Amino acid sequence: MPLYRDEGVVLRTHRLGESDRIVAMVTKGHGKVRAVAKGVRKTKSRFGSRVEPLSHVSLLLYEGRELDIVSQAETLDHFRAIREDLDRMSSAMALLEAVDQVSQEREPNARLYQMLVGALRSLAARDAPLLVPSFFWKLLSLEGAHPLLDQCASCGAPDEDGLVAFDITEGGALCRNCRRGGPVSADALAMVRRILGGDLARMLDEERTPVTDEVSRLATRSLEEHIERRLRSIHLL
Repeated sequence: MPLYRDEGVVLRTHRLGESDRIVAMVTKGHGKVRAVAKGVRKTKSRFGSRVEPLSHVSLLLYEGRELDIVSQAETLDHFRAIREDLDRMSSAMALLEAVDQVSQEREPNARLYQMLVGALRSLAARDAPLLVPSFFWKLLSLEGAHPLLDQCASCGAPDEDGLVAFDITEGGALCRNCRRGGPVSADALAMVRRILGGDLARMLDEERTPVTDEVSRLATRSLEEHIERRLRSIHLL
C-alpha cells in the first residue's frame, strides 16, 4: 500500500470493533480522508488522544482501497482553549460539521482546509459572535454560492429600490416584487457585504446585537438550504 504524509483536522470519529476507530479528517493535500486508527481505544495506545475531533495533526498514512490506515499522528494544535470552554466547543463542532458536509473524499481543497484551521485559531483566541456565521458565508462563497447583495438576484433591481428578502437558492437578496425566502434588513445585508468584502477582521470585533443575530440566522439557513440538510450542531448553540 502506498504511504503518504499530510496534515489535517479531525472532523469526527466512530468505533470500529473493540479497539479501533474510523477517523474522518479534512486534509491539506487529499481532501476528506477516512482512515482506520488501530488500537486507539486501548489505554496504551500510542496516539489515541491525537485523533479526536478538533485535533490538528500531522499524519503518516497507508492508502487503502476504501479506508486508509493511520500509521503515525503528531499533534500540531490541540486547541485547548476551545476544549476548555463549552461555548467555544459548540462553535467548533458547528464548523467541523459544516466542513464535513461540503468536503469531498479524495478531492483536494487546500483553501477549505486553510479556512477551517484559520477559523479554529481565531476561535481559540476569542469567541466572536460573528465567527461561525462569517465562516458559513465564506464557505458558501467557496462553494460557488456567493450571494448577490447589491441588486435583486431575480430581476436585477438595484439596492436603492429596496432589497427586502433573501433566498440563497435564488442567488441572494430580492426586491419587494420578487421576494421569497425570508425577510432581511438593510443592516444585515450591509454586514454580510462587509464579511464577504474583505472586512472580516473588523467584523469579528462586533459585539452581539440583534443585527449580528439576524446575520447568524441567515447564514445558517442559507448553508442548510445549500447542503439540503439541517446542521445539528449549530442548533445546540
